[in-house]
Parts: sequence; C-alpha cells; structure tokens
Amino acid sequence: MKHLLIVYHSQSGKTQLMADAVERGARHHDVEQVEVRCLRAGNAGVGDLLWADGLILGTPENFGYMSGALKDFLDRTFYPCEGKLEALPFAVFVGAGNDGTGALTAVRRIVKGLALKEVQPPIVCATVVGDDVISKCEELGTSLAAGLEMGLY
Repeated sequence: MKHLLIVYHSQSGKTQLMADAVERGARHHDVEQVEVRCLRAGNAGVGDLLWADGLILGTPENFGYMSGALKDFLDRTFYPCEGKLEALPFAVFVGAGNDGTGALTAVRRIVKGLALKEVQPPIVCATVVGDDVISKCEELGTSLAAGLEMGLY
C-alpha cells in the first residue's frame, strides 16, 4: 500500500474546492492500493509527511506568496524531515488572486531544500473555480495516486 498526502490551506473557499477535487481524484475507484490522507495545513505535521510516498500541496496566493498556514506547515516539518524525503514525488495547486507565480515559486524554493521531485505540472487557477479547473484538479489527484500505485515514482 502506498500513501498520498494532500496538504492545503484555504480561507475564502477557492482552494478548498480545488483540494476537494484533488482528493476526489486521488480516491478514484481504479486506484486501489493508495491510501489518501487529506489535511488542512494546520493539522498536518512531521509524522504525516514521513508517512507519505507522495505529496500534493495546495495554497491560495496571499500577497503574491503562499498562505501563512502552508508556510507554517513547511517550517514545522522542514528540519525534522530534511534528508528523509529525497525524490519524494510532489505536485502543487494554487488558488491565485493574481497569476500565482509568487506562491508557486515560494513552494518550489522550499521543497527544493527537501529534495522533493515535482512530477506533475502545477495547477494555477486565477479565475473562478469552474468545471475545467475541477477536472484538472481531479486529474492531478488521480495521476499522482495512479503513478504511486504503478511504481512510476
């Protein structure tokens, strides 16, 4: 059994809609050998990250940066997990107010220090979360979960 951890923060609800879609995709009925744990950033910790075989991070774009809650999660887990997560596959989704590049760059900069491996293109939604974004988020969850199950990562 493989383990997929989804950690996100949402305040306005936009990133919550995206996280729900990612989780729904990760729990797709065709993916049978992956346990999914979806947690708000404030409820996730070192044990969750060390449990994971794959990671999906979700954040709103706040002032051109990731949310404080996701940054706090990464701050709390970075040093205890440093050197223990090399090549852990990850992906990112951003509920953006602008173009999302600041939030995406900040997340990538931190996880680079953990030697994680980005395995799916990021999803950045700078508009209303419509059916197209929901579909992309579901595909992201399914793709990462299926890749874990098949041993691609």
